Amino acid sequence: MNLAVETPWVLSALLLVVLPAWKTGIKTNAYPWLQLLPVDPVSLVVAGIIRLLGMLTLIALVLGLAGLYLKEQRIEQIGKGSDTVILFDRSSSMDNSFAGKTPTGKEESKTAAARRLLMDFINQRPQDRVGVVAYSTSALFVMPLTENKAAIQAAIKATATPALAFTNISKGLAMALSYFDDAPMAGSRIVLLVSDGAAAIDPDTELALRKQFKQQNIRLYWLFLRTTNNPGIFETADDPRNNNPEAMPERFLHLFFSSLNIPYQAYEAENPTAMKQAINDIDQLENQPLHYFQRLPKQDLSATCYLVATGLLALLLVLKFCEVRCA
Repeated sequence: MNLAVETPWVLSALLLVVLPAWKTGIKTNAYPWLQLLPVDPVSLVVAGIIRLLGMLTLIALVLGLAGLYLKEQRIEQIGKGSDTVILFDRSSSMDNSFAGKTPTGKEESKTAAARRLLMDFINQRPQDRVGVVAYSTSALFVMPLTENKAAIQAAIKATATPALAFTNISKGLAMALSYFDDAPMAGSRIVLLVSDGAAAIDPDTELALRKQFKQQNIRLYWLFLRTTNNPGIFETADDPRNNNPEAMPERFLHLFFSSLNIPYQAYEAENPTAMKQAINDIDQLENQPLHYFQRLPKQDLSATCYLVATGLLALLLVLKFCEVRCA
């Protein structure tokens, strides 16, 4: 049974249901000899209906008072898609345009363009489960893995809050990977990193992240929003002295991702059009079979019980007004 009540002891009031069967409330009249009255099947049916309505009214009221609800349910879902965690960079540079300036006129900031295109990506993949993590100085938990598209869109819109100056990519990656802890394997597991920069990761953190990526069977995509005239993730240093994680953090983060021995793809986007092409490519690549159980929260049915009881009481009141009184 999927039905339950909040206060079971209130159900003892269901004993009152027998009252309408014993007394209908219809006024009776005395006759010297009942055999003089013909059989009236219509009256018998009406009397029975009145008793039934009275019993149903009491049942609805008692169930409402007891707090009737529908238990949480799990519905099997089978389709195509992926479990995707969007890891969103919220450093202050993301609020600039691709030219590295404060947006003016019709220009979009990198954050605004990313939000718009990610919303389109989610809308065209109805069976995906999506989680959202943001990071700057620290990792920010935004939304766990869910198939609720309205909640996902609200989570992405929430990344419009003011950004901070720093980029702590290691904490963001660790939180994104934690979304898959103890979660059953439903299909492809994706971490989609959306960032315009990076930061050096210390060796201990690298080792921990390497283990997490491997153990949880993650597919990693990096959508790098490159600012005009800034070094790209595929470039090498002209001066060997600059060939280090502090001077070229984006390149060395890319090298770290490439060394994980997991499915990994990096995209450089210097404008919204290139970003859209990269997202469309990811959409085409990640369309594998997906199998999971959708959780539906419990539903309170007490208001429905009160509504039914009100309707039945109104019907009984109408029947009462239709009663003919004999002199």
